[in-house]
This record gives sequence, C-alpha cells and structure tokens, in this order.
Amino acid sequence: MNKLVLVTGGSRGLGKNAALMLAAKGMDVVITYLHNKEAADEVVASIRWLGQKAAALPLNVGDVSMFGSFTDELSELISQYFERENIDALINNAGMGEFAAFADTTEAQFDGLMNVHLKGAFFLTQSLLPLVNNGGKVINVSSGLTRFSETGFCAYAMMKAGVEVMTRYLALELGPRQISVNTLAPGAIETDFGGGVVRDNTALNESIASKTALGRVGSPDDIGKAMLMLLSDEAQWLNGQRIEVSGGIHL
Repeated sequence: MNKLVLVTGGSRGLGKNAALMLAAKGMDVVITYLHNKEAADEVVASIRWLGQKAAALPLNVGDVSMFGSFTDELSELISQYFERENIDALINNAGMGEFAAFADTTEAQFDGLMNVHLKGAFFLTQSLLPLVNNGGKVINVSSGLTRFSETGFCAYAMMKAGVEVMTRYLALELGPRQISVNTLAPGAIETDFGGGVVRDNTALNESIASKTALGRVGSPDDIGKAMLMLLSDEAQWLNGQRIEVSGGIHL
C-alpha cells in the first residue's frame, strides 16, 4: 500500500513542491489550502496525472476551532477515497510571513504569527494524532532564522523556535508509538514567500548567495528532497532532530 501523507499549505510554495515530489516517488497525498481552491485543485490534478491518489481540503491553521471538524472530514476522506483508516505522515508546512522590525511589530502581527506557526501546529498535530499510523512520521517546518538573525523577522523566528522545541517533546512523547518527529529548517528559498522577494529581487538573491557556502540560494526542490529523505524508511532512526537545509548560510 502506498504511503499517505498530509501536507498543510500544499497549494503553493514549498508545500506544493513537496506534494508533487512525494507523488513522483509513489506516495498518495492530501493537501490543505486556505483560500485558493483553484490552485489546490491544480496540484491535485497534477498528482493524479502522476498516477497517485490526491485530494485537497480547506483549512485555516490559524483557527483552532476548525480542527475538530477538519479531522472528522479528513477521516471520512481517507476512509472513503483512499480506502484506509490512517495517514502515514504529517508535514506541518502551512505558514505566512510578516516583515517588521522588533520596535514596529504590532500585537496583531505577533498574534497572527503565533496562531499560525505555533498554536496552530501544536493543536492541529494534537487533533490529528489518532489518524497517524503507529510508526508514522511528523515533519515540522521551521526556518534557518532560528539559528541566525536577520532584521525584521524577530517575531516569526520566535514562533519557529517554539516549533523546534515542540518537535523534541513530540519525539519523546510519541516514541512509544514509534512515531518519529523532526524539524526541517529551510534557509532562503526561491518561492513566493514574503512576496517572492528572494526569488525576484536579484540584488537580494545575489547577496544571500554570497553568504552561502554552496554559493547559491535554495530552490524548492532542495527542500522537497530533504522531506523525501526524512520520510524514507532509511531515516527511521532519525528522531527529535533539527535538520537545516540552507546550503550552509551564515556559517
């Protein structure tokens, strides 16, 4: 039976790329999306074209009140469409960015980041635990910004640091079920994150590349390949770890 993976925020950016790469390796995929159903449907169609099963469900990861009904909807979906009872892996990828210096960060910006990146990831994983197979995997997406600092990302990096702590505790507490939990921390990647600034601003792209040991900015494929590695059977003994995929930035 194919592995079944749930990717939050899978209609765009790193989530979309990961979903397509997982499908290319023979996995079935459920993605979530916030507003853009058309984009999500395109990802689903692409996965099905690759010969795998796929579906998309709406989810606001910043709204904990949705998680109970979402879990019920997911359970029904995987039973009726995927003809199984559980998922094999959860990738907590959905997120959003706020660029604001510490002195200028508003309470609304802070709460928005916290609700999506930290509170949302915590309580969504909690809600989905009954649907994760024993021996399954959880990947929490963090950021290189928890290791190095860049002006304007204080609140964002704080939330991602919390996610990394959560990873270690989940790895400990889910160990009896043989569920491994790891953090994947991308560096600067050429996506639409932050309005596509890393991808589209040539001067910024070149500046980041000059600070990276491998001499370039990362691509979505770099992150997708790392996710594949973490989901592989060969990585079963890897647990409670932070894996930075940044090409060696700010070493």
